[in-house]
Amino acid sequence: MKFMVRSYLSRITVCIAGLALAAGLFAAEAQESTRRGRKYKPPPPTSKIEVSVLRDTDGKPIENAAVIFHTVKEKGNMELKSNEDGKALIDVLEIGETVRLQIIAKGFKTYGNDYKVDKDQMAIEIRMKRPGEQYSIYKPHPENVDGDKPSEETKPSDAPNPPPQ
Repeated sequence: MKFMVRSYLSRITVCIAGLALAAGLFAAEAQESTRRGRKYKPPPPTSKIEVSVLRDTDGKPIENAAVIFHTVKEKGNMELKSNEDGKALIDVLEIGETVRLQIIAKGFKTYGNDYKVDKDQMAIEIRMKRPGEQYSIYKPHPENVDGDKPSEETKPSDAPNPPPQ
């Protein structure tokens, strides 16, 4: 009986020693993989940007406008649609990056401008305008200093010279 107890105790001791050895090897391997593996690099801080798309005339929100963020640093873009409140929210742009914001809405002029993402929260309000009248060379334009008289450079060459005064 003493022999059986000793044999049983020696087996338990061998098992415990084996487990301790395995645990030590596992810890050494885990420590080894930390030294050789890739180091953890935390993601860069990002900014939360809320874009409000409104009509210029009455300030009402424009729903379903395409709000497009073109990143200057990398190729590609991110497109969102404005909700019923005219808002689009994005929170993946890195702080310190410059983005080109483009807004396309049916029945309005396309908007575009560059913005520097320099805060952790930004609110941008865009007032969209209706398209203007096309420029016509056949109508007088008050912004012309000379009125509707063509300048010397635009006169046709086969036109008769004006009489001397």
